[in-house]
Amino acid sequence: MIKNISVNKMSCCETPVQEKGNLPVAIIGAGPVGLAAAAQLISKGEPFMLFEAGDEVGANIRKWEHVRLFSPWQYNIDKAAKELLLSANWVAPQNEKIPTGKEIVEHYLKPLAALPELSANVHLNTKVTAISRKGLSKVKTSGREKLPFVIHVEQNGSSFIYEARAVIDASGTWSNPNPLRSDGIFTEEEKALNSHISYGIPAVLSKERNRYSGKKVLVVGSGHSAINTLLELAQLQKEESGTEIVWAIRKANIEDVYGGRELDGLQARGELGTRIQKVVESGTVKVLTGFHIEELRKQGEQIQVSGSIQNERVVIDHIDEIVGNTGSRPDLSIVQEVRILTDPSLDCVYELAPLIDPNVHSCGTVRPHGEKELRQPEKDFYIVGAKSYGRAPTFLMATGYEQVRSIVAALVGDMESAQKVELELPETGVCSLGASSTDSCCEPVQMKETSLDCCSPSKTEKAGSDSCCE
Repeated sequence: MIKNISVNKMSCCETPVQEKGNLPVAIIGAGPVGLAAAAQLISKGEPFMLFEAGDEVGANIRKWEHVRLFSPWQYNIDKAAKELLLSANWVAPQNEKIPTGKEIVEHYLKPLAALPELSANVHLNTKVTAISRKGLSKVKTSGREKLPFVIHVEQNGSSFIYEARAVIDASGTWSNPNPLRSDGIFTEEEKALNSHISYGIPAVLSKERNRYSGKKVLVVGSGHSAINTLLELAQLQKEESGTEIVWAIRKANIEDVYGGRELDGLQARGELGTRIQKVVESGTVKVLTGFHIEELRKQGEQIQVSGSIQNERVVIDHIDEIVGNTGSRPDLSIVQEVRILTDPSLDCVYELAPLIDPNVHSCGTVRPHGEKELRQPEKDFYIVGAKSYGRAPTFLMATGYEQVRSIVAALVGDMESAQKVELELPETGVCSLGASSTDSCCEPVQMKETSLDCCSPSKTEKAGSDSCCE
């Protein structure tokens, strides 16, 4: 049974009551990890409220709904969520089947959010704009842990403030793509060209086909999102011979992009590297390795991109469209008035940086972590999911599920359970260590993980959209 929820909701001008009482836990983001947090809280009989900026749960997944994940269903469903669904006569999908984004939303997230235990506490079209302690800025120390959090939101055109005893921020990074320039700065020139730039995987073979057909397209980035884009463009090129593809990556060695291939524990992900290798070797795509973009300039109705390769200036002329698959970054503006500690290079939760830093390793094997590593100086405030990884590109969906399980255990006082973090998933088949590393990221650990948020285009559907992996 869930405890009676007494939610203090005020207009932005009312005077707050400065006590925690039996306030709910606030969850930000109704994606897989946010909904898993809700399921975990329900399993402990704890009240919660969940805020989602979109008009439905899994709103960001809808942007790549036709894209198939690498991993089968067994890795994509939170255990507590599954128990709730099964108790409501939900028919579980076959474990070995690999779902599309659409299937994740329609067969898992939407049924979960529709359960009576969740539905009344999920607030859609509700954008969190700021978080603080009741009556205190981040400067004041005395007594702050006794005060509730206040969650400022924009809800259906109006502003409100909600109170909470704890906050779990699972808002992700999807809506904050990185710029094309290698220095990480969005210039006015790039912003002005936004009608010619897509920062996700466009629907090359379906609804956006006309945008790319017969055009010169530059793809920027070396992750799975870029590979997905390139594979669909290569298919389009077969059907529309005038399509020209240029691929710009910052890595000096193209082999580093292909991943584990046949060594990958997930066949679908390994095949993605094999497929793009064949495309490159066929000459279908012109590849520029070690390319660092420095300038974008309008060139009539087209774009000129200039940069450098080993300190030599390189110019790409007459580009019609650019697809930026350069990753994403967290929006930390909403947490400016709470005390958080982030890594200065990755913008991730500070204690996670040594585990996920791509400068050290990129194999996807991450040591176990939970509430202890995610704990912030602001008591009972947690950043989880993709946002906890900041700019690191290796977030794993199942990792997020274990994060919130551990956190909820801590919030209800079960520290033994909170500290016991377990997860086993297939290996990626590749391990890249930084030159200065003295500790292999691939040494045996308690947790073997695989990328569950990296997606590959369905072999049976001619469609493409925003990939869940950067």
